Amino acid sequence: MLVAAPMSDATPSGYARATRDLLRDQPGVRSAITKATTESNHHRDDAYAQVDIDAWRDWARDVKTHVLTNLEDYLVQAEDALVANGVRVHWAEGAEDTLDILRTIAHDNGVRRVVKGKSMLSEELGVNRGLEADGIHVRETDLGEYIIQLRGEPPSHIVGPALHLSLDDCQALFHDVLETPRDASAEVIAAAARQALRQEFLDADMGISGGNFLVAETGTVALIENEGNIRLSTSLPHVHVALVGIEKLLPTLDDLAGFLQLTARAATGQGIGNYVSLVQGPRQAGEIDGPDQVHVILVDNGRSGLLADDAAWEALRCVRCGACLNICPVYRQTGGHPYGWAYSGPIGAILAPGLLGLEASLPLPYASSLCGACADVCPVRIPIPDLLVYWRERAVEEGLVPKSESLAMKAFSATATRPALFKAMASTLRHLPVEKGGRALPVLKDWAATRDLPDTDGPTFSTLWKRGIE
Repeated sequence: MLVAAPMSDATPSGYARATRDLLRDQPGVRSAITKATTESNHHRDDAYAQVDIDAWRDWARDVKTHVLTNLEDYLVQAEDALVANGVRVHWAEGAEDTLDILRTIAHDNGVRRVVKGKSMLSEELGVNRGLEADGIHVRETDLGEYIIQLRGEPPSHIVGPALHLSLDDCQALFHDVLETPRDASAEVIAAAARQALRQEFLDADMGISGGNFLVAETGTVALIENEGNIRLSTSLPHVHVALVGIEKLLPTLDDLAGFLQLTARAATGQGIGNYVSLVQGPRQAGEIDGPDQVHVILVDNGRSGLLADDAAWEALRCVRCGACLNICPVYRQTGGHPYGWAYSGPIGAILAPGLLGLEASLPLPYASSLCGACADVCPVRIPIPDLLVYWRERAVEEGLVPKSESLAMKAFSATATRPALFKAMASTLRHLPVEKGGRALPVLKDWAATRDLPDTDGPTFSTLWKRGIE
């Protein structure tokens, strides 16, 4: 039987070290991530091209902005609608509150076994660890989440949690755990997982899901998936608990119809997910399936504080599609594990300072080339590069950057504002001998560790500029 690897102990502050360690110890991750994200980008581009995507993105931005700027009213409306539907509504300020509510529900209903649909909010809150510490068996049922649970790893991607793994990795895992052939095809692996999970669904006392959207008008929890596991998790156990971030609200079912399509196009390049579940409440008299109890836990966990930030609040428009991760040249080098928390890539780098605190999240806002590709694909037009710069500015203002960096920037400013000095320094630096792995100035040390300095023969930019204006 496979002994699961320990959960990653990476933290945002250890991003640089974790990145170096991963590239050194797991060289196959880069190729696996690049292959998967490149394919996702092609699918998204094709799906975007089928509609007037600029109009859709403008509309989605405006709807989410409207909700967030009127959030209190919509939360009250949503609670009233949920209660009218027979749903039990709970409010959680943070992770401990959420776990306390889950423990109470589990205790009151004699819950010993839980099945879970994919939920990034549950990853953010540490739900699995919290319930397992109380002796409750928790089983992930999304195939990607199931795989990484067996490996003892956190997700590497918002939509594709096992995106960093190759087929060979999965073949070895399932051979050890479920005794499939060492060269089993992807179809055989999926069938083995389906067979193993079937009994988990039948034995479960409680199902836990996230919530892609919550419609305030009707109290409808909307869930998008491609495997059918969420539908089983929310209908077979007699108790269903949905974890929903307070920012996930939409005003009406008409708005939901558009967001279901736009999110699927951005996430997987589909016109709509294979399965869309609209949870309206517990099973009613005469209905043949569904849970006896439905609980919705509305979770803040730093969202109110982020919403109060006049600049950074726009990050809360995120629909967790993963498009910004797929397009990001920095994320593609390592996948999500080095980021050290639930949300990775560009969106993680701007959510982290707001939800974890700026000091705790550094240096994630710097883990970007600021190329702007993430803003080009975001379905709700979050200005991610602008927010990355905002958090960097805040870090400087609050004295959270190294003194050496502050001194270096002051020195550069002094040099750049003195043309003669700048020209002299540039002339000196362009002749500096730098070879891969060789000696270099401290500021170039990490860059030069894996690269040769570009060829500096030929005229300088200043020379070319002068020629152009003569």
